[in-house]
Amino acid sequence: MKGRKELYLSAGVLLLLAVAVYSFLSSRDDGTGFPGVLASDTKFEPLQIREPELRMDLLESVRKLEYTGSHRNIFVAAPPPPPKPVGPAVVTARPFVGPRVPPPPPPLQIPAEFFGYAFEPHGGHRVAFFTSGDDVLVVGEGETFLGRFRLDRIGNDSVDVEEIATKRHTTLLVQPAGQGANQ
Repeated sequence: MKGRKELYLSAGVLLLLAVAVYSFLSSRDDGTGFPGVLASDTKFEPLQIREPELRMDLLESVRKLEYTGSHRNIFVAAPPPPPKPVGPAVVTARPFVGPRVPPPPPPLQIPAEFFGYAFEPHGGHRVAFFTSGDDVLVVGEGETFLGRFRLDRIGNDSVDVEEIATKRHTTLLVQPAGQGANQ
């Protein structure tokens, strides 16, 4: 039974090969060389240009043309800026009266990198893993670390951290392998 299947399979492959060879040979052109290349027998004739020179008069007429378009950046999808007013615009700046608003605080920087999480075997609580220099920190949700940060929530690829003193929040993403903060 196995020999018969092999015989049928090899006969089918040979038949398929014969059909492929026949279709290849029947579609070939009888001509020699590459089809469409027949210019090798013709004689080369250079272009008939008498005393080529730079036409300075035509070049000067092209230089005088100026672009009067909208000067829009074609690589930006935003609408073009509104047209500028034609007349002289008189703007009087009024001096600011009142207290100055301090600038916002800089974004929260955490001196540790989040690189993963795991489930505790008992209780099913999540714990996050951080590196701070050469130290590895294992921190659970709601716990503090580095003396001033609280881990609020552990996600699949990020953690939410709160600075205890200022109540500012930030989100740290998982750092891919080999991509630390120092690189």
